Amino acid sequence: MDADNNGLLLDVQDLRVYFQGDNTVSRAVDGVSFQIRRQETVCIVGESGCGKTVTALALLGLLPSPPAEVAGGQALFSGRDLLTLGESALQAIRGRKIAMVFQEPMSSLNPVFTIGNQIQEAIQIHNHRTPADLQDRSIQLLTDVGIRDAHRRLGDYPHQLSGGQRQRVMIAMALACEPDLVIADEPTTALDVTVQSRILGLLRGLKESHHMAIQYITHDLGVVSAIADRVYVMYAGMVVEEAAAQVLFSQPGHPYTQALLAALPTREKRGQRLYNISGNVPHPAYKPAGCPFHPRCRYRIASCETDLPGMRDFGNGHLARCPVVDYPLKDI
Repeated sequence: MDADNNGLLLDVQDLRVYFQGDNTVSRAVDGVSFQIRRQETVCIVGESGCGKTVTALALLGLLPSPPAEVAGGQALFSGRDLLTLGESALQAIRGRKIAMVFQEPMSSLNPVFTIGNQIQEAIQIHNHRTPADLQDRSIQLLTDVGIRDAHRRLGDYPHQLSGGQRQRVMIAMALACEPDLVIADEPTTALDVTVQSRILGLLRGLKESHHMAIQYITHDLGVVSAIADRVYVMYAGMVVEEAAAQVLFSQPGHPYTQALLAALPTREKRGQRLYNISGNVPHPAYKPAGCPFHPRCRYRIASCETDLPGMRDFGNGHLARCPVVDYPLKDI
């Protein structure tokens, strides 16, 4: 598929990532497919352990092997399969074409180097510039992400910045080489609500001004509603639903998606007991037969316990992996 001709930037098909144990194989990512178009924000949402981060790390060749193994699939980025590239080719793409913003900036930023050193290194890896150019570019990047007095901040160390400022620095580093795609892995999880809102607003604005796409990984549907164009819902290493954000929130198809939305706090539910999804996410080495959600699903039918449902198409890009999705699921 020619990604450039149809606006498709990243096309992932049937990605499988397994982790080898002593006597087990954990299917962390088990046939995931998704697409991201240019200048689009796609959210990958699901509970911890569903395979969201492993998917992103596999695309960039950042998983330790062993124990991780990319067991199958294809990931076309601008027409090139990321999963078949060698390390030198991936190094040329990481940061330059695809950049990643990690969840915890204090573990990603080096505590013994200044902010300026680290931003300039991110630029210099792919673009050889003079020291004056590097400084000017670093100041511009910090200014773009809303850090005041950027010239002075270049000499600060990570511990001298607030959590929100550190995350802005990580975003500045991701933008250093003007990538086509930024993968943001729960970048606002450790921040308070006010700072989280500012970071989300920053990302929305930067997407437009820098003409980039965003793959946003999160477990928070509130974040999804604030930033997503399209959404992929993951459960137990699989995509169980995909839809435009507006459609997902107004007409959720899969029982898991409906349960997540029912458990989401809203003003209308103030004073009410929130819905609780019974049971636990299965261990990736011991998934049940059939639909992995069936032990927790009140709408399961006999076939759910033996057969893995395919994705059903409800039009306009709305797909759900459920054979009972036509049932009226209004009592959640």
